[in-house]
Amino acid sequence: MRARVGVLRPRGSLWQNSDFFSVWSAAMVSQFGTQVSLLALPFVAITTLRATTLEVAALGVAELVPLLLFGLPAGAWIDRVRRRPVMIASDVGCAAALASIPGAYAGGVLTIWQLYAVGFVTGSLTMFFDVASLSFLPVIVPRDGLPGANAAMQVSGQTAQVGGPGLAGLLVGVLGAPYAVAADAVSYLGSAAFLARVKKEETAAPKGQRRAMRSEIREGLAYVLRHPILRPNLLFTSTANIFNSILFAVLLLFAVRRLHLSARQVGLVLMIANVGSLAGAVATTRLQRRFGFGRVMLATAFSGWALLLIPFASGAGRIPMLAAGLFLWGTAVVIFNATSAAISQATTPDRLMSRMAASRRLIAWGAMPAGTLIGGLLGTYLGLRTTVFIGASGRALAGLIILASPVRSIRTLDEAVALVAAVNPTAIAPEAPTPV
Repeated sequence: MRARVGVLRPRGSLWQNSDFFSVWSAAMVSQFGTQVSLLALPFVAITTLRATTLEVAALGVAELVPLLLFGLPAGAWIDRVRRRPVMIASDVGCAAALASIPGAYAGGVLTIWQLYAVGFVTGSLTMFFDVASLSFLPVIVPRDGLPGANAAMQVSGQTAQVGGPGLAGLLVGVLGAPYAVAADAVSYLGSAAFLARVKKEETAAPKGQRRAMRSEIREGLAYVLRHPILRPNLLFTSTANIFNSILFAVLLLFAVRRLHLSARQVGLVLMIANVGSLAGAVATTRLQRRFGFGRVMLATAFSGWALLLIPFASGAGRIPMLAAGLFLWGTAVVIFNATSAAISQATTPDRLMSRMAASRRLIAWGAMPAGTLIGGLLGTYLGLRTTVFIGASGRALAGLIILASPVRSIRTLDEAVALVAAVNPTAIAPEAPTPV
């Protein structure tokens, strides 16, 4: 119970901050809907359109390609404008794109190419939303509240991941995969409605302070690459994400075609697994205080070993082994992500916040489309179980990067700030960031 209070009532009482509560509620609503699409969209491809292994993998690539095309310009542009309108517009656009799927299916014209187009559009808008969201949080929350705020956002996401897959499996089973996608479209509209309630006033950066877009992009990218904490964190995350992508490119196919699980069983596995993720999110701030930020990140970086349970799942034990592997891995991932995000926000000046977020996202996720395609190719030519084993093994070894970095020695945000200041004294965010 104490761990729960530590997250949900952090110092500074986040829940007395109505703007934060609105942003948190928007995330909760949207992420419940997203859980439906995460299961429904691949099932549309697998069961409705009878897609091949490579075609299913390509669906994941379509959602990630926008990061490579627009990631860095998006960060530079968002640093110039008000962030909340970007988030609201992204939500509305995603709702419209997703709503086209049940409409096309009802008209008998749904194709795999429309799924790719929807994936590309929602991937683009989600990228803009996520960059704006990460840089908007320090605007409405002071620095000492950032660890609790990021942990609370993880609680929001993991709560959705606990209940969402079960709901997704039920909707896919009852309505069919194409119509289940409509639930996610509605959730995006709900998220936009909550964001519209935020009262914090933002002003766009004065035009006189702006430089050429290319110059601003270089500045943001250079800041991240020279950052003594972000650089090793991102090297680890990008490596881990490549192998995650290989594994998850074929995971649903492995579950459906090799383990012979139904949509409801897959939803149940994901729901059970995500209970651990929720527990990890709830415990994050207490773990940070007890063991220090660096030790928490080091311990959770090695979570990939749990994924090795998955390729050995078979027979009557297939569901428990699949759920246990995802349970342990997911618990650690949310703790690592919340801790890394708090350090990134606390050590970055507000004027660079969106560019930091975009650069961080590009480096961490940029190789994921390649990993997903590799996973599709390996699944096609080596088999699904072998591909899952390769992905799990690579992810297990990625934690060595954090072990070899200075990250493991950081105990508090103040120590993180001091470490960055020793490298670049001007590259520290003010205690109370000035609104953009």
